[in-house]
Amino acid sequence: MQALTVVGETTGNEVINMAMKDVQSAVRERTPHVRRRCATTPIFPAMVTQMIEVGEESGQISQMLDKVADFYDREVDAAAESLTASIEPIMVLVMGAVVGGMVICLYLPMFTIYQNIQSN
Repeated sequence: MQALTVVGETTGNEVINMAMKDVQSAVRERTPHVRRRCATTPIFPAMVTQMIEVGEESGQISQMLDKVADFYDREVDAAAESLTASIEPIMVLVMGAVVGGMVICLYLPMFTIYQNIQSN
């Protein structure tokens, strides 16, 4: 019960907080089908509700939720890795432009001075 409260409050999202309170009330009332409460809110993906259903039927809901958590951990890691891989070339180009701009700013006055000396 405390875990559901903590999850709802720490997200900072009122929709998720209300969904967690709804699930918490279903658990408190010992409703046999918590999955149905989860399925009524659109924030829970279908896979999560199906895994909860399997866990309810087999009596191993904590193991099923652990598997869901592991799946989403891997998914977040993969998304972060792909984001990092896509940002890396952009950062190289930006840094190249910054360094190139600094080089131009440093040498342009010297070239101007040399041209003025040669013309005089």
